[in-house]
Amino acid sequence: MKVSRRYSDKARIEMIPLIDVVFLLLVAFIFMMMSMVVHRGIPVDLPQSSTSRVDKKDFISIGIKADGKIFLDKEEVALSKLFSRLTSHHDKFPKIKVVIMGDKMASYERVISVMDVVRKSGIVNLSLETKWEE
Repeated sequence: MKVSRRYSDKARIEMIPLIDVVFLLLVAFIFMMMSMVVHRGIPVDLPQSSTSRVDKKDFISIGIKADGKIFLDKEEVALSKLFSRLTSHHDKFPKIKVVIMGDKMASYERVISVMDVVRKSGIVNLSLETKWEE
């Protein structure tokens, strides 16, 4: 007696579950990449704002600590040397942006002094970073 088989003896790979797994991995990868934030500054306690959004591509980070120390991309720099450093950056990259991250306990005068130096160096794209208010 001969038994007829409905399915072939060859192994098959089911495509639907494979596609589901690939899309799940793709979505997980996208969410992980979106959560990675480029932060080149020093850690400071930022003030909060409900309207702050800064484009974080191609920028120079200037941090101002509560004690008044100034950091240019994590490197401490004196206010007198900041102008020459910013001017050299501006000469190399004319459309460079500057993000100032001032500690909320930093002197208002110190933040304004840094902003003046940034503008005098020829950089016009200037932003102040704050924490997103939840």
